[in-house]
Amino acid sequence: MKKKIIVAVASLGLILGSFPGVNNDVSAESLKDKINDVKEKREANKSEQDKVKSEIEKIKHDQELLNAEIKKLDQQVSETENQIDKKEKEIKKTKEDIERLKAEIVVIEKRIAERDKMLKDRVKAMYENGGSVQYIEVLLGSSSFGDFLDRVFALNQIAEQDKEILEAHKADKIALEEAKAKVEKELETLNTQMKELESLKVSLNQKVERKNALLGDLKEEEKHMHDELAKIEDEGDLLAKQQAAFEAEKRRQEEAARRAAQSNSGGSSASAPAVTGGMFMKPSAGAFTSGFGPRWGSMHAGIDIARGGTVPVVASAAGTVIKSYYSSSYGNVVFIAHYLNGQTYTSVYAHLRDRHVGNGASVEKGQQIGIMGNTGRSTGQHLHFEIHRGQWNSSKSNAINPRQFF
Repeated sequence: MKKKIIVAVASLGLILGSFPGVNNDVSAESLKDKINDVKEKREANKSEQDKVKSEIEKIKHDQELLNAEIKKLDQQVSETENQIDKKEKEIKKTKEDIERLKAEIVVIEKRIAERDKMLKDRVKAMYENGGSVQYIEVLLGSSSFGDFLDRVFALNQIAEQDKEILEAHKADKIALEEAKAKVEKELETLNTQMKELESLKVSLNQKVERKNALLGDLKEEEKHMHDELAKIEDEGDLLAKQQAAFEAEKRRQEEAARRAAQSNSGGSSASAPAVTGGMFMKPSAGAFTSGFGPRWGSMHAGIDIARGGTVPVVASAAGTVIKSYYSSSYGNVVFIAHYLNGQTYTSVYAHLRDRHVGNGASVEKGQQIGIMGNTGRSTGQHLHFEIHRGQWNSSKSNAINPRQFF
């Protein structure tokens, strides 16, 4: 070992000494400087790498905080939108109550007017005929005691009818005043409800503006970002649930086919029933605002449908819910597994305000699964809708254009 070291040192000495005009001491010093330079560069590079890593961790931490804030705002926006819906229904009912009361008032006023005329005519007739004296004449004009009793009874009936008319007249006037008072109260309620609605809308706009500002801070102002930040939360969990959902949906379809076959031919087996009337239907009302394909320098793996107000979102085809949850990119999202005409498909419904179905639920074509919203990486109410032939994956390599189906 010592011999090898001696040989290596001697060789190094010969190499360093072989350059003209350079002595061994100078060459050794130069080599030492070079080694020191390399060490310094390595330390500088490591320091720079540590700095970059630190910045990446800070950015990651900031994005997690912003994602949490956006999620909180999405929840608040959804709650506010639901409150607005409720308030608008209350306002509608109040307006209907006011119209009903006004109609009742018209009927009562008409009845009072008719009764007023009848009573005035009756008083006028009594005055022209001498008033109550006529009652005495009627009684004295009796031809017999029996006739007298009949006349007394008739007069009592007339008096009773007069009393009932007057009581009804009085009751109608009271009812009229109460109806008018109710209208005034309902109008006050309506005014309060309208103010509350306006306040809710202001609050909603503030939250939406705050969310849009946060999206701007993330430098992700593209209106409909769907690359799921190059990944999706709990992707492994989603893929596992996806496989289970496909198997469950296939079993469901086969069972439906078996029952249909038994019903039609007394128990013969059959494959899954064919889908008719178009495999997929449009999942919501609204205008198509963005299509399938390249957009803003990346691939838009679905289509966007937008409409204002409370817009139901339905299952585009019968299937089994793979996963229903909140994603920082997709917002409130529902994944559904389908088994149609022997082929598996996955549909995705993103940015929902509310989700009405849970993991593993069976859904029928056209069944409501949520409400169109503006959650996740979205700056305006719309539905982002995807169809994948086969399973969904983070690269979205199985995505196909949904417009071919409807």
